[in-house]
Amino acid sequence: MQPEQNAEKETVAAERFPPQQQQLVPRIEKPPALTRSTSVRRFLRWRPILVVLIGISASAGAAYWWMHRPPPLPAAIVVGNGRIEADPIDIATKFPGRVLELRVDEGAKVTAGQILAVMDTRDLEASLKKAEAQVEQAKKVINETNALLNQQHSQLVLAQQQMDRASSLFKSGWITKEVFDQRQQALNAAQAGEIAAQARVTEAVHALEAANHDAELLRVNISDNTLVAPRAGRIAYRIANTGEVLAAGGKVFTMLDFGYVYMDIYLPTLEAGRVRIGDDARIVLDAYPDHPIPANVTFIADQAQFTPKMVETQTERDKLMFRVRVRIDPARSISHADYVRSGLPGMAYVLTDAKTKWPERLQAKS
Repeated sequence: MQPEQNAEKETVAAERFPPQQQQLVPRIEKPPALTRSTSVRRFLRWRPILVVLIGISASAGAAYWWMHRPPPLPAAIVVGNGRIEADPIDIATKFPGRVLELRVDEGAKVTAGQILAVMDTRDLEASLKKAEAQVEQAKKVINETNALLNQQHSQLVLAQQQMDRASSLFKSGWITKEVFDQRQQALNAAQAGEIAAQARVTEAVHALEAANHDAELLRVNISDNTLVAPRAGRIAYRIANTGEVLAAGGKVFTMLDFGYVYMDIYLPTLEAGRVRIGDDARIVLDAYPDHPIPANVTFIADQAQFTPKMVETQTERDKLMFRVRVRIDPARSISHADYVRSGLPGMAYVLTDAKTKWPERLQAKS
């Protein structure tokens, strides 16, 4: 193909330039191609300069890092890395039922007492109406028994009066012993009737109290079917949907508690042994490196992790790691709730000696 292309180029040149003018047209000669040996010689010629430039760049980078590196931490400060977490709370049903309404979704910020979901309570409401009707019936029974008690009391008063007159007449001999005994029996019957009427009144009162308790229990159950946020937080997951039938304890949401935000770090034996509950701490998140967050140590594991149960040598003891929990003050975490993100990585610094001051870069900010 190469000879044919050259012939076509010569034909085009002959057409564009007559033979007498072709001698005047200068020919453009291609530069000779560089051989491999020529490229190698040029690279070797520039290699010392490249080495010098790389050395200068490395030296400049090292000098910049040395000048801008953070000052070393005091010996009284121990440090560990971890992820910030918020305490999860499951919003679940107390009774089996159908989800009637969801009022929030994932990512929503909620306040304590805010309604999150409503369950279908038509069956409980029907039972409540029945219990309320029983309450009204018990009230009527109490009215009836009180009226009966008043009637029995009137009969008792009459029987007592008749007995008093019979006693006087019997002493004077105006009535027989038979009549006196009849009056005594009538008095005893009236007394027993009053006692029975009083017992029926007490029974009716207890029935009314039981009906009221049943109605109150149904009201509590209906109220418990309205799922509310126990604390201020953020909805992390929506597990159920509208119309789903859940068993008792079925989860609808999982929320994060803004009042319990912490970071778990793992410290070796020597450093963990210097940490005490209540020690002052700072949390520095990768997302906010210039804003140290004040915190306190609230938990130290009593058992080591990442190591066998039995250790015999100093080297094995050095591998012991203890979990330490550093918690942010609840008031601070709630006031900065918009910045709470579970899972953000960072570092936790613990001050093991109260006499040591925090470095300037770890001073607490508002």
